[in-house]
Amino acid sequence: MRVHIAIEIVALVAVVAAGAAFAGRFGLPAPLLLVVVGIAASYLPFVPRVELEPEVVLVGFLPPLLYSAAIKTSLVDFTRHRRSIGLLSVALVVFTAAGVGLVAYWLLGVMAEAQGHEPLPLWAAFAIGAVVAPPDAVAATAVAKRVGLPRRLVTILEGESLMNDATALVCLRTAIAAAAVAPTVLHVGLDFLRAAGGGVAVGLIVAIVLAKIRRRFTDPVLDTTLSLTAPFIAYIAAENHYVHASGVLSVVVAGLLLGHKAPVIQSAKSRISERTNWRTFQFLLENAVFLLIGLQTRWILDDLAESPLPGWLIALATVAVFVAVILLRPIWIIPSTFLSRRILGQSRPGPVSWQGLVVVSWAGMRGVVTLAAVFTLPEDTPHREVLVFIALTVTAGTLLVQGSTLPWLVRRLRLPGPDPAEDALQAAAVLQGAHRAAEERLAEILTPNDPPDVVALLRQRGDSRAQAAWERLGRPETEYETPSEAYRRLRMEMLSAERAHILKIRDDGLVADEVLQRAQYTLDIEESMLDRAEADDVGGQNEDLRIPPPPGGACKHLEDAPLVRIPNTPEGCEECLAEGGTWVHLRLCLGCGHVGCCDSSVMKHASKHYDSTHHPVMRSFEPGENWRWCFEDEKLG
Repeated sequence: MRVHIAIEIVALVAVVAAGAAFAGRFGLPAPLLLVVVGIAASYLPFVPRVELEPEVVLVGFLPPLLYSAAIKTSLVDFTRHRRSIGLLSVALVVFTAAGVGLVAYWLLGVMAEAQGHEPLPLWAAFAIGAVVAPPDAVAATAVAKRVGLPRRLVTILEGESLMNDATALVCLRTAIAAAAVAPTVLHVGLDFLRAAGGGVAVGLIVAIVLAKIRRRFTDPVLDTTLSLTAPFIAYIAAENHYVHASGVLSVVVAGLLLGHKAPVIQSAKSRISERTNWRTFQFLLENAVFLLIGLQTRWILDDLAESPLPGWLIALATVAVFVAVILLRPIWIIPSTFLSRRILGQSRPGPVSWQGLVVVSWAGMRGVVTLAAVFTLPEDTPHREVLVFIALTVTAGTLLVQGSTLPWLVRRLRLPGPDPAEDALQAAAVLQGAHRAAEERLAEILTPNDPPDVVALLRQRGDSRAQAAWERLGRPETEYETPSEAYRRLRMEMLSAERAHILKIRDDGLVADEVLQRAQYTLDIEESMLDRAEADDVGGQNEDLRIPPPPGGACKHLEDAPLVRIPNTPEGCEECLAEGGTWVHLRLCLGCGHVGCCDSSVMKHASKHYDSTHHPVMRSFEPGENWRWCFEDEKLG
């Protein structure tokens, strides 16, 4: 028996890895591919029957998946978009649960009774509404980032998916409780407040306690071990019999706070170790989830065959619920967004475009929470097998229909994704400012006894790191090897020679293995910094930053100009720095790299630079702005 379990686990991991690799190789969404593979595998005779126990998913899968997403979510961005997230994660879930509940009750309750079958109770109808209400965090993140959505929309979708599970599970718990006692509006409201408030409070307490403990841990192994247990601690602490709060909300709050405080409470080694381990853990869990969803298909259909309801009524109810799930989302999002703007005014980041609202309305893929939640329905629930089938259909259907068409929709609406040039520009500006702060601190702490060669080396290393970021901005126009790239190429060859020497000593048995391991670890750390192993997270370092031609070729100068250029004076306006002036905003000449002040500034050096050089295109040099301006054609691009 143990050998069979081990074989099944190994096979599961192997299929997950192979499926994800295949999807990446051919540009396919891994969640969709693994669902399809799971459905096909469930009909193979040698594949055992796999049944997801709700406790395994809700306690074993959900907390770490939510926590891994939460620690990478910006608390600042989450707070900035709290209105949009609240409208989606609370109000939309309740609206969807009620709407789907009415549809299910009319078809499986009223119509089933008219056909002479046992009707579906009202509480069970609203229970299935709560089950299918929350979109999945994993599915939303995987698909949204793959299609290159604007970061603001990704943040809103991630925030919604992190918070809406708590709302849905509270609604489900209330619906199941209504089977015994009819709840009042006051009772439902108090139950929701207790679950939500208790979850937030427990998550906050867990985050504070773990932060204090982790401050004392310098060993990356111990710190990562505590990090891997954090989601389970937060979930169990909230869900215990005495608190009876939302464990999901507790995990999300703890993850958001600990992720926000990570640079303060953790060492650099601990952060690197935690990030690497969580990436592996998250990869296995989230992809296994989609494979397991597909593997449920066969036995759910086998159980459905025993239902006393006629096939046409089951099919009608399933299609109606699926359509309701898809339609109720835009029906809520579009009117509620405009009403909130009208009543509460514009949110601080500015309004989401209508194209963005369309994409958010379509990005409602369901996932493992829906499938796990339906199994928590009591065994004696009328037509339970039909409700389980509906949950499976909604989960697989939204992944296949919405997930597969979302990339096409984004391209059709021409939604701009993150601008790599703007990212590179902001990163370079941040590193330049950090380097300037380091220089100022070095000047404060220097003493006459500090060796001049050490001080020179410190300044050289800081200059090299800051300059490497600016060098990347100039790469699109010329493919010459920059000094940083030459350094990387030559140093990698030197590290290879050093490693070969260490391995020769190891093979000769001349030095203790522990000593050699330390030496290899030192080389590995330096090589990992040079190799930029995580370029896929922050934007490829060799990515072409040139802008594609604008539609219709509106301006020849904008088409020919590079998107960015290395600034001559990244610290500010060249003339103002020389003459002691001040500026309001900065502009970057894309012809020569001159940085000048805008026309709102007193001296207007950007325009004066054009008058003297006739370089036609400039771009904003302000963080977060990526527009360019052609002086000659007076066009924005």
